[in-house]
Amino acid sequence: MIITPLTVDRIPDLEKLLALGEPYIRLRGSSDYWLYATLFANTCPLAITDGQVVGSVIAFRSQVDPSEIYLQDVMTHPNHRRIGITRALVEDVHRQGSLWGCQRLFLTSEPDNHAAHKAWLAMDFSNVPGDTTEQGVSVIYNYKGPGKHRAVYERQIGA
Repeated sequence: MIITPLTVDRIPDLEKLLALGEPYIRLRGSSDYWLYATLFANTCPLAITDGQVVGSVIAFRSQVDPSEIYLQDVMTHPNHRRIGITRALVEDVHRQGSLWGCQRLFLTSEPDNHAAHKAWLAMDFSNVPGDTTEQGVSVIYNYKGPGKHRAVYERQIGA
């Protein structure tokens, strides 16, 4: 497996991979992925196996608080799960954040995405305390807007 930054020529492969993540991942427009590849490639790594994109992270350093990196979309191909691809990609973003002097990685997840919940906890993320607990997952009401309740996870960089 090779970890490499997102490039414009890999956008079609990335879109095919991310489409497999529905309903938890929603595809954006190709122009969005072009921006990610040209402006945020250092925090948008891909995992390549046998020439195929089998994993990806789309992440951004905050412009409001540059000590934080937000992981927007994380996806590993269903045929390549449970072999460390997601961990390797997240560690790649973590390393970049450390180089920049960032303090925190964070992300949100749908409260019912129990596989993601287990994965984040296994990668040393903590589920941020929220307004309620649903099936063992702490949830913050309206985190991403009215009616958009989310589980929030964070991991310190350098911890």
